[in-house]
Amino acid sequence: MFRPILSLLVALLISTLFQPSIFADESEAKPPAVDDSDMEPTVAALAERVRQSVVVVSFSGRDGKQQGLGTGFVVSADGLIATNLHVIGEARPIEVQFADGRTFAVTAVHATEKSMDLAVLKIEAKELPVLELGDSDALKQGEQVVAIGNPLGFRHSVVSGVVSEKRELEGKPMIQVAIPIEPGNSGGPLLDMQGRVQGIVTLKSQVTRNLGFAVVVNALKPLLEKPNPIPMSRWTTIGRIDQREWTTVFGARWRQRAGRISVDEAGSGFGGRSLCLSTMKPPEIPFEVAVSVSFSPEDGAAGLVFHSDGSDRHYGFYPSNGRLRLTRFDGSSVYQWKVLQEVSHKAYVPNDWNEIKVRVEAERILCYVNDELVIESTDAGLTSGAVGLCKFRTTKADFRRFRVGDKLTGERPSDGIAQRITETVASIPVDRPAGSEFVERLLPDGKSTSEVLRREAKLLEQRAQRMRELAVAVHARRTQQELADELAKKTEDFDLLRAALLLSRIDNEEVEVNVYLEEVDQLVADIRTEIAKDASEQDRLATLDRFLFEQLGFHGSRTNYYHRSNSYLNEVIDDREGLPITLSVLYMELARRLDLKVVGVGLPGHFVVRFEPANGESKLIDVFENAEPMTQEAARTIIRARLNGQADKEEQDRLVETFLEASPPKAILLRMLSNLRSVAEEDRDVDSILRYLDTALVIDPDSLESRARRIDMRIRNGRIPEALVDIDWMLDKRPDGMDVNQVLQLRADLEARLQQ
Repeated sequence: MFRPILSLLVALLISTLFQPSIFADESEAKPPAVDDSDMEPTVAALAERVRQSVVVVSFSGRDGKQQGLGTGFVVSADGLIATNLHVIGEARPIEVQFADGRTFAVTAVHATEKSMDLAVLKIEAKELPVLELGDSDALKQGEQVVAIGNPLGFRHSVVSGVVSEKRELEGKPMIQVAIPIEPGNSGGPLLDMQGRVQGIVTLKSQVTRNLGFAVVVNALKPLLEKPNPIPMSRWTTIGRIDQREWTTVFGARWRQRAGRISVDEAGSGFGGRSLCLSTMKPPEIPFEVAVSVSFSPEDGAAGLVFHSDGSDRHYGFYPSNGRLRLTRFDGSSVYQWKVLQEVSHKAYVPNDWNEIKVRVEAERILCYVNDELVIESTDAGLTSGAVGLCKFRTTKADFRRFRVGDKLTGERPSDGIAQRITETVASIPVDRPAGSEFVERLLPDGKSTSEVLRREAKLLEQRAQRMRELAVAVHARRTQQELADELAKKTEDFDLLRAALLLSRIDNEEVEVNVYLEEVDQLVADIRTEIAKDASEQDRLATLDRFLFEQLGFHGSRTNYYHRSNSYLNEVIDDREGLPITLSVLYMELARRLDLKVVGVGLPGHFVVRFEPANGESKLIDVFENAEPMTQEAARTIIRARLNGQADKEEQDRLVETFLEASPPKAILLRMLSNLRSVAEEDRDVDSILRYLDTALVIDPDSLESRARRIDMRIRNGRIPEALVDIDWMLDKRPDGMDVNQVLQLRADLEARLQQ
C-alpha cells in the first residue's frame, strides 16, 4: 500500500529540485564508446559455418503455449541434440527449431545428468550438420571463444570473448568466460576459433555483467557413450500430480514427489490464481485441514483452500507478504473477492516452512499458523465443497503433510520438549563436533528433535547475520562521524582527499586512510624532485601530467567501467585506474599539494577539472583521457546534449554556465556517492544503498531527495521506526510540492503496521 505514495513523494521532491546536481546520478553511468569495427572476421565466418547446427529448444506449458526457451546443438547426424537439463523443464513436451525454420518434436530424452545440468535430446531427423566436440582439458586460459544462443529470445545471437579461468563450481567443472550470458543462452555451444565445442553455456555471473560459465564439453561425452533414454510418453509423466488424489484448476505447473507437492508458473485465474483440489470428500463439519507451506518470493501467496465448488468459488487461508489472510472468492475477478481478515502474527516465520491449519465449525472458521490462532471469522458465504491447495501470481511453493480430519495435532513440539532440547543445545561445544552423549540425550524426544535443532540453528545463523550487519553499521556510523568532523573544518583546513578516502572506508573497514594520505604525500615528493626551482605553474602541471600518466600509468577504466572499485579512491590509487571523478579528485589534490589551483567541473555525464593559474588563461582538462585539454565549446556541447529537451533555450543558457562553475567539495562527494548508489541499485543491494543515503545526509542534511529515497529504502528494509523519523522531518520542513495529506496517511499506515 506504501509504494504509490512513496513514488509520488519522491517524484514531487525531485521535480522541485531541477538543479545541475540532478545529473550527478548518471555522471559516470555510461562508459566510453568502444570501437568494435576491427573485430576479427573469423568470428563472423565461424558463426556462419556453425549456424545450421545450433537450435532453439523450447517446451510448452499445459495450455500449449511456450513456457521456456534455451539453446542446443547437434552432436549426432541422426538426431541427437545437446543442451542443459534446466532448459527442458520437467514433464513437458519439447521441440527444437533449426535456423532454416524446420521444427521437430523431441521423441525422447536420450540422456541426462542432473549433477552436470546436461541433457541430450532425440529427434527424428537424418543427415544433420554436427558440431565437432573438442577436448576441454586442453583449453587454455586467454583463448578466444564464441557463444551462440538465444539470449532473451533473440535467436541465434553471437558473442565472443576469452576464457578467463577453468574452475569448479558446485561440484561441476566449469569454464569461466568473459562473455555476457543471459536467459536463453543456456545450453548453447561455447566454441573455440576452430569451431570445436569446448563447453555448454550454463549460467551467468551474479557478480558482474560480462561474465558467464559453461560446463566443460568433456562432461558431455560419457552421456553420449552410455545414454539413459526416456521416451517422451514417459518423460511427460515425471513428477505429475496423481490424478486419483488431486485435480488441478487454472493451470500452473503442479508436481508431486516423495509426499511433497510443488508448484510454479502463474495460473490462468485472475492474479495468477491456481488450485490443486483433493479428490477426497471432506468429513462432516466440524473438520480440520492443514498443510506445511514454504514459498518464494516472500511477497507471493500460497496456502489452503476449503469449501471449493471446483472453480472460482472457495475460501482461501494463506500467508502473503508476511501477513496471514482469509479470503472468500465468489468469482473470477478481483471485484468478487472479499478479504475477510488480514493480520500479522509473531508465530509466522518468514522464508521458512509454516504449518497453516483451518478448523471449520458450524458457525465459525478458525485459522492457525504454527498452532497459534490468528484469525476467527463468522462468515457463512460458503458452506460446503472440496479442500486443497492454492497459489497466486508467480509464486513458487512447496507443500508437505497435507491432512484432513476431525481433529489434527500440530507438527510443532510441546513447550516442554522444546525447552529441554534448547537447554541441551546450549551446552554443545563450539570447538568440536557434539559427541554421542548429546545424541543419546536428545533421542527420546522423537522426530521433534530434528525440527527444533534446525530451528535453533537457523535462529543462531540469523542472529550471527544480524551481528555482522550491526558490525557493518557501527563501522559505517563511525566513518560518517569522521566525515562530518572533516566537513566541519574551515575551508582552508578541509582535505577533500581525506574525505574521499573516508567514502571508500564506508564499505571497507580495512582502508587505512592515513596510509593512503602518506602515499599521496610521497607521490608529491617524487614529483617535486622533477620540478625545477624556477618552474612556472604550467611547467609544474606538465610535470604532474607526465609523472601521473606516463611514468605511473594512471588511466581511465574502460574494460570494467561499472565496477565499484573505480569509485573507491583507495583502489584507484592502488590499481591506477578509475572513473573520471575519482581520477579528477586525485589529480586536484596532487595539484593542490604542488601549489597549483585545479578545481572540479561537474559536466553532466562526465567530470573534468579546470586549471586556474595565477598568470595565464584557465583551461579545462579531461583527466580520464590522460589530462587531454578540453575546449570550452566541447564542454558546452556535452552540456547541451544532456539538456536537450529538458529546458527552453534561455534556461539552457543559464544551466550551461552553471555547469561550468567549479564544483564545491560537498557536491563532488555527493556525486561520488551517487555513482556508488547507482551500482548498488543495479545490484539491488538495499543495505549499501542505505549506507550511501545515510552518508549523503551527513554531507547535506537538508537534501529532500536523499531523505525521500531513504524513507523508501527504510520501508523496503523493514526499518519502519527509522522511516517514521524521516517522515516527521519531512512534515516539519513541509517542502514545496509535497502533498502533506498523503504523507500523513503514509505515516498513519506505518504506525498501524507497527502496532500489528
